[in-house]
Amino acid sequence: MTLCPTSLADLSRQLADCHAAKRPVVAVDLAALVAIRDYTPDDMTVTAEGGLTLAALQAKLAIRGQWLPIDPPFPERVTVRELLAKNYFGPRRCAFGPIREHLIGLEVVLADGRVTHSGGKVVKNVAGYDLLKLFVGAHDSLGIITAATFKLRPLPEQEITLSATYANLANAWSAVETILASPVMPVILDLHNLQANGTFTVRLGLAGTREEVKWQLAHAGDLQSVSTSDSEPNFWMSNVTVHTDSVLPTRLPQALTALGSVPFIARAANGIIHHQGPPRLKSVEPLALSQRLKNTFDPHHILPEAPL
Repeated sequence: MTLCPTSLADLSRQLADCHAAKRPVVAVDLAALVAIRDYTPDDMTVTAEGGLTLAALQAKLAIRGQWLPIDPPFPERVTVRELLAKNYFGPRRCAFGPIREHLIGLEVVLADGRVTHSGGKVVKNVAGYDLLKLFVGAHDSLGIITAATFKLRPLPEQEITLSATYANLANAWSAVETILASPVMPVILDLHNLQANGTFTVRLGLAGTREEVKWQLAHAGDLQSVSTSDSEPNFWMSNVTVHTDSVLPTRLPQALTALGSVPFIARAANGIIHHQGPPRLKSVEPLALSQRLKNTFDPHHILPEAPL
């Protein structure tokens, strides 16, 4: 069944009823839980409910010159709960890391209806076990995320994206290596083959104060053309399934060669590959441990199973 709670207490009651009846929950709609419960710009922290979209949250933070440094595709559709439950990210993970690094507190309703809290509202908080990270990427299989507290960052004064196109993968990867060996600190460093002519494109994003961006531009090597278009949205809007794999960054050229001609976007600084077509890498997820966690948090298995 699909749950459409009107409040945190309502969700707790509905899940408790499903747990008692061993009735599976197909989906949960948190459209009624969209409040920003607490925002302290001076401390650079915010607590937002799970149904709030990332775009709405970013718009509120931007008023005070701040943002949550995470940029998945289509933020107007992604809620805070989905952002965490599905561990979404975008190209700026190159500089700012995954959402786990910005999460400091979490409110979750467990399968039996209990409301739990972990972490806190301050950046430096080392009390107790760091259980909140268990729910990141769990796809609602352990509990339903209803609110989260994040640490924020100032919005950069300027951001610019450069690109260069290369005839083959070897030349494109050489450009990536040159950037990685330079003093440039990219916020985006992507390599993709989304152009229709079979070429390879390297995208470099630079951000900071105007002086910092100007200095980095002088060290950007071949990448001097300002990019005015982004092929990535069309890649994600395609009806073809997108798979995500990861390798050591130094193994990216071999992994991309193995993909053949299928469309891909590689986060070149951290070895993450989004590609269309069949999955290529075997999962090494510790299934036995995942099952033990599932049995502990959801013994009746009423919540969705996490995808393998």
